Amino acid sequence: MSRQTFDLVVVGAGVVGSAAALAAARDGLQVALVEAHPPKPWQAAEPDLRVFAFAPDNAALLDDLGVWKSVREARAWPYRRMRVWDAAAGGELCFDADALGHPALGHIVENGLLVDRLWAACGREAGISLHCPDKVVAISQDAQHATVTLAGGSQLRAKLVLGADGAASKVRQLAGLDAEAHDYGQRGLVAYVETELPHQDTAWQRFLPTGPLAFLPFADGRCSIVWSLPEAEAQRLLAADEATFLRELTRAFDARLGDVRSVSARAAFPLRRQLAKDCVAGRIALAGDAAHVVHPLAGQGVNLGLRDVSALRAQWRAAAAQGADFASPHRLARWARARRSENTLAAYSFEAINRAFSNDALLPTLLRGHVLGLAGRLPPVARLLWRRAAGV
Repeated sequence: MSRQTFDLVVVGAGVVGSAAALAAARDGLQVALVEAHPPKPWQAAEPDLRVFAFAPDNAALLDDLGVWKSVREARAWPYRRMRVWDAAAGGELCFDADALGHPALGHIVENGLLVDRLWAACGREAGISLHCPDKVVAISQDAQHATVTLAGGSQLRAKLVLGADGAASKVRQLAGLDAEAHDYGQRGLVAYVETELPHQDTAWQRFLPTGPLAFLPFADGRCSIVWSLPEAEAQRLLAADEATFLRELTRAFDARLGDVRSVSARAAFPLRRQLAKDCVAGRIALAGDAAHVVHPLAGQGVNLGLRDVSALRAQWRAAAAQGADFASPHRLARWARARRSENTLAAYSFEAINRAFSNDALLPTLLRGHVLGLAGRLPPVARLLWRRAAGV
């Protein structure tokens, strides 16, 4: 059995894991990246149904890693406005990039494109040892190192093992870190559509009693939709013929962009909140969906995960400047407290917004339209809300 020693072992080569591995290698750390399955190559002709409202701070991170330019040139659509309104109570909240002094509020980017470009960059980076296809079967640790044993027989020893292997994290399980999960009883229905009127580089979101419906601007005049629905309703609309689906979608969106005229394949995924009770155990840490899964209404899931990486990067840079161990218990504990606080606040905030707007009870209905309208009429409030979401 071969044993290799690294500064950092990252398990999971999705967006968060690949970004962490690439950032560490660029900063001079010796890194191993473990992934069970080679990522599917991105193809422009087959858009990934999973998209993110990618925030400016994370675009800056990828730019610093030398990846953002290739993502943007391939297909990252800027959105310059956001309009949010309530179906039952009226009231509308608007964000405008010009008013906020920025060229764009963010970009709509496919998960598959981000993974493709980050994975390619990791493959070119001399400081990264790729172990794919392979998977972790055991983890042990002492005071100075954690060691992962792979199914292929290798052992990888490092100062820190970072689990970025998704919501069903094997690293979290092997580390004995529990997670609290709450099923919303909803599914997020996703598809690409064409609309009668142009999307105006605007991210649209309408709150309905059944859940929020978002139309996100995409290339070639299309929109990516994310429609949060009760389980049974999502299944019904997945099975509906195209004419029925388009008719109901147009009505649910209040025909803001005219008739919805064509649709791609449809898919749906379960919605839940899941938070690790702790994201550090000795020299094992969790990031991204391994640590926190949130409601998609604000498109913040991957943004929160990449902020985990940015915070960890700041820590190992500070430790290097001091000649210290970046994965010492007190440093990891400080990182974990800060990230868990932000991610927990985000998860419950998104849940509270979803609950407040996704019902037709009289009192919430009377109040929420006034709240949206008031926020929309107070530019400093709108600016604060956007800066919080954008990480700037």
